[in-house]
Amino acid sequence: VRCRPWGLPPPACSPRWPEVRFLDPRHAPAHTLPCALRDYLERHRGRPRYAAWTLPVACPPVLARLARAQAHLGDWLLPGYRRQAHVTLFVCGFPCAQAQHDDDFPAARLAAQLDALRDLRARPLRLRVGGLDSFASAPFLAVDDPENALAPLRAALAAQGAEVRQAPYRAHLTVGLYARRLPAAEVRRRLAAFADAAPLELAVDELQLSSYASRELFGPLRCEQRLRLRA
Repeated sequence: VRCRPWGLPPPACSPRWPEVRFLDPRHAPAHTLPCALRDYLERHRGRPRYAAWTLPVACPPVLARLARAQAHLGDWLLPGYRRQAHVTLFVCGFPCAQAQHDDDFPAARLAAQLDALRDLRARPLRLRVGGLDSFASAPFLAVDDPENALAPLRAALAAQGAEVRQAPYRAHLTVGLYARRLPAAEVRRRLAAFADAAPLELAVDELQLSSYASRELFGPLRCEQRLRLRA
């Protein structure tokens, strides 16, 4: 999602940077962007939570690969990352009764999104999780959607209001956040040394509207709404 996990603030984890990856030979970042640990009041403006539609990840082989990737990157990553494994589907914004800012997520929009998702009657999804890559601010495991099942879900959500986004969507599974600035060549070498890249199937039978406390940069997710995908 852009070049960092959903909801991270500028400037150190800036959502205004283009979505660039270290393994992209054409547009790779020059270095990592370490995340500054502070309360970004200028962004959340006192709004307590930030929300997105997510796909929960509970598959043991995928979780094991995620843990291996975290161990592989070691002290490059900030400690204390507590966000549960998930694939972001659609970034919503700050939940509220009525919108006042362009990144607010009003209750009426949520109700419309829920209706749209129910009307879609989407079936369970099968994604594929691959190897290690990285945005400027966050390494991730690549996620492939061979059946193009995410696009209809995203279209149904977007029809009810624009997503909080400045770059094309890329499904991924965040490994963590960078703790320091690292040159691109060094990052590419470390990424290439992670040989665990054989595709793993990830079955998804549920969508969740998840939120986190906006004062915690990588605090745990809380499930606000749950929508089952049925065969």
